[in-house]
Amino acid sequence: MSGKAASSIDDINLDALVLEEGIRDAPVCIIVLGMAGSGKTTFTRSLIEHAQAKFNPYVVNLDPACREVPYAAHIDIRDTVNYKEVMKQYQLGPNGGIVTALNMFTTKMPKFVELVRRAGERGHKWCIIDTPGQIEVFNWSASGSIITEGLATMFPTIVVYVMDVVRSACPTTFMSNMLYACSILYKTRLPFLVALNKIDIKDCSFVQEWMTDFEVFQDALEEEHSYVNNLTRTMSLTLDTFYEHLITCGVSAKTGVGYGPLMSRILDCVAEYEQDYKPVYEKMRLQRLAEQQVKSQPAAHIDAAGTAVPMGLDLNDPPSNTDNSIFLMAPTIVPQQMDADEEIESDAKSKAEEQNFQSFVQDHLNAQQIKRDRLERNQQQQESK
Repeated sequence: MSGKAASSIDDINLDALVLEEGIRDAPVCIIVLGMAGSGKTTFTRSLIEHAQAKFNPYVVNLDPACREVPYAAHIDIRDTVNYKEVMKQYQLGPNGGIVTALNMFTTKMPKFVELVRRAGERGHKWCIIDTPGQIEVFNWSASGSIITEGLATMFPTIVVYVMDVVRSACPTTFMSNMLYACSILYKTRLPFLVALNKIDIKDCSFVQEWMTDFEVFQDALEEEHSYVNNLTRTMSLTLDTFYEHLITCGVSAKTGVGYGPLMSRILDCVAEYEQDYKPVYEKMRLQRLAEQQVKSQPAAHIDAAGTAVPMGLDLNDPPSNTDNSIFLMAPTIVPQQMDADEEIESDAKSKAEEQNFQSFVQDHLNAQQIKRDRLERNQQQQESK
């Protein structure tokens, strides 16, 4: 998180964060999603620049793996979770590290939402949220759902899906993008806007025509000779209803072309949220209030010492980790310490593997040298003849 926010996040009084207040009018949360290489981060930077004067956006970066971002972020997940340390301690790959970092971040979700609420009170009308480039990591993970639904039950929330027009010139790639967009729409249950990016390189009119005219898309598909053509043709018929209500807008994140109409489309999506989606999330908010009231009731069973025993909890279970000062290490997932004998055995095994590897390398070098010597002798014999 940015300097001041990072030093005080653990001191936030959550009494001000109450669901009884209902869904607020500001800020409008804009979740930016997109496949890797679609220009999502550059799109986010341009959107911030164009919205600065009128909407004073509050900026959030949720990509823990990026080295740097081309904009100033009010909240940055990299200030909260050390992505490389997560990979090292839990022995994870890049995608697993991102998922785990997001899971750790969501343990601070109430305080994150409180910071967004305070931003709205300070005059920030929009909250622009940049997500990881691995779209499936955010869209299909539990942490992505928690963040999306948590924001949507407190503020007007929409999703902007950034689509690469250049790569989508191939009908099968276009259909892949549309399937992703369709799955995200039904997963998030939020107003959905497709930003057709990179129109400075290729005009996006062909994409919009493919969405509205089935025969034109079929003609383009016939020019492609691929074994997935039949599947693509079938999916285009299935998504016909999806296209009817899909809002699209062509933009160039690099040059800034098309951002005026884009912001107008965003306002249309906000109106759609108020009309169609707000009642759904209002119902979810009331359900959460009911769940909180049930949890706040006293326990049904009291032991002899007068201590409340929560239902379903064994008295022999270890106590949960409630120390919020250690955020890098997730509760119940702390790596186990090895005994001295295990460490010695591990070191011996590592040394043996290293020796075997060195022996293999040396044998390979010796074989190569013997081969070179044999070739030299053959050449000398041929020259002497």
